Formats: sequence, structure tokens, C-alpha cells
Amino acid sequence: MELTKAEEKALRGERGEALASAYRILVSIGEATGAKKLVPIKWAHVSGVNYNTIGDAGMQFLDKFSRDARVVVKTTVNPMGYDRSKPEDLSQNFIDKQASIVRSYERMGVEPSFTCTPYEVFDIPPRGTAVSFAESNAAVFSNSLLGLKTNKESALSALASSVTGLAPLSDLRLDETRNPKVSIKIDFNFESELDFGLLGYFAGKAVKDSSVALAGIGDSLSRMQAKALSAGIGTSGSCGMFSLGDSGNERISFGREEAKSIMDELSTAEDGDIITLGSPQLGLEELNLLAEMTEGKKFKKRCMVFCSRAIHNQAAKIGLTGRIERSGAEFMCDSCTCLTPYVDKDKYDSVVTGSVKAAYYMNSSNKVKVALKDMKTIVKEYTE
Repeated sequence: MELTKAEEKALRGERGEALASAYRILVSIGEATGAKKLVPIKWAHVSGVNYNTIGDAGMQFLDKFSRDARVVVKTTVNPMGYDRSKPEDLSQNFIDKQASIVRSYERMGVEPSFTCTPYEVFDIPPRGTAVSFAESNAAVFSNSLLGLKTNKESALSALASSVTGLAPLSDLRLDETRNPKVSIKIDFNFESELDFGLLGYFAGKAVKDSSVALAGIGDSLSRMQAKALSAGIGTSGSCGMFSLGDSGNERISFGREEAKSIMDELSTAEDGDIITLGSPQLGLEELNLLAEMTEGKKFKKRCMVFCSRAIHNQAAKIGLTGRIERSGAEFMCDSCTCLTPYVDKDKYDSVVTGSVKAAYYMNSSNKVKVALKDMKTIVKEYTE
């Protein structure tokens, strides 16, 4: 890789060990991905915030790293493990270690957004802007629909970009890589947002390239559909971008049989002890729909609604939160269905959710079985 003199000095440690570590991460990734140089970014979104995700080793690394490093571009962060206003019966050990992680990020100057949907909370930079997003659904959504340029970053690479303001010029930051070689043809009519999540999960598994074309679902998507699709793609593979239309040389079919296969893999229970909504976190579009569907109804099971604090505050101002809470649903802000200690095998055997991403992580990490259903079906079956 070609580095500037200033970058070489930082890499040698002349600006401190923390910054040198960041440059080593970026240079290693750049060399592995064939990047010729590092390019400036305008925004970093960092994952690795939930203690259940990074553990003691990650917490200790962040504590040390944050003593010397400071972010130099706008930097937002993923959800943490729980809503600090609702500690419930979580262990003090978890709460203390989660607090340490939050302090480390705040020490570096990040914006305490605690959201996996930063594109719903913050102003979007112009199309073509290079960013560094570690949250997979945000990377796919931003590349595909907002015209931003980011690779599917790891927690470490996005963190390194946040303190250097740079990222390798490779993969989806290159125009030629954003042109899909593979096209997936949808062979049946979708009935709900869940079908888009299943398609995304299938695409992520089937396509090894960075980008995929999707034919047969029209030329536009609702926000809810796009989020489900992006989250599905981000969960199951390395693909980081989709486009609508039949533009690939290789063609793969996605029909009812393929959709059923994904459902059989992810939906491991007929019913659940609780309901969780939000992975990605719900935005105003989904909250408005939920409020309409639950009007005059009550949930028969505990229902947790995960969203960012910023979205919750907006929803409260227009009366959405009150309407939803009258149904018995509870809001959990700053956290996410995946890997939260609110939902683990010691508390629940199974969970009902509308999220393909949540279903994957509930099964694989939380060790809780999943009844995967779309939101309309959940409200129909579990309210009275």
C-alpha cells in the first residue's frame, strides 16, 4: 500500500501506540483486500458495544485504547446490552462491565447513539461519500439505498477508521466492485416483510461476491422491507450490497422451496414464551404500523419492542409510544433483541420474533428457540 509520510509516521508509533495500532489494523486489511491506499471517510459506525458480544477481553482492550485514542470523524455506536432505565434482574457484574464499555467509547468522543439503524437517526451525507460501518444491516442498507460507500467492517476496523479518519480503498469503495455479477430471480409473490428477510438470508448464503442483483420484487422497497432485506443479507454472508433488477451474468432462483428451507433452519419452535420486535431496531414506520395494528388490543404474552432512544423520543412526541404501550408492549431503548441478557435460555425456552437476524442469533448465541412470524401474524395471534 502507498502511505503518505504522515500515515507512515503514525504507523511507526510517532503519534502514540493507540493510533499506531489503528493504522496497523487498516494496513493489514488493505493489503489483504488489495487496496492501493487509504482514503478519507466522513462517518464511522462502531459495533462491539454489547458486553455479551465482546466479553472481558474486548472491555479491557477498549479501556486501554480509549486512554490515548480520540475519534476524528463523526462516530456513532451500535446498541449495548440493555436499557439502563430498565435493569430488571440483570446481574450487577453485567451492568458494571457494560458501563465500562460505554465509558470507554464516550471517552473517545463517540456519539452515544446505541442504534443499529444510524441511517434512521442521523443526517445522511451525499451519495458517493466513503464511510466505515461495522453494523452489517447498516452497511448493506447504506451501500444499496443511500449511495454511501462502505465495506462490511468489523468492530476493530470501524474503530480504527474512527480514530484515523481513513479506510482502505478496496471492495465496495470501488465502483467496479459494486456492479453485481450474480442475479437472484424471485419466483413467487411476497406477502410480508418476513419474505424479504428470508430472501436476504438466502442471498447472503448463496452469493459470495460483494454485490447481488435482485429481480422480481419491483423497482422500489418500503423502509420496512429494505431493513428486513438488508439485515438478512448482512447476517448470513459476506455480501454487502444489493441492487434491484436483473443485471448479473449468473442467475439463481429463489422460490417457495428456498424460502421454506430458510424458515425450517431458523424457525425452530411453534410458539414462544415472549415476543420481541426489533432487529434491526424498529423505526417510525414500523412503530406507526404496530400502533395501528394493536389499537384497542392487548398482548397475551410479554412483548418487548427494541428501538433507539432517538426514535423512541420522536415517537413519544407524536403519541406513538403511548398508543403502543396501551397494548401492553414494553419499550427497550439503546439495546437489541440479539445477545441481550433480557432474553436467554435461563429465562425463556423460546421466543416469537419477526426478525430473521434475531432468529439466527437467538438460535446460535442465546440458545433460545424461535417461532419466526411476520409482524401482522404476531399481532393477530398474540393479542385479544
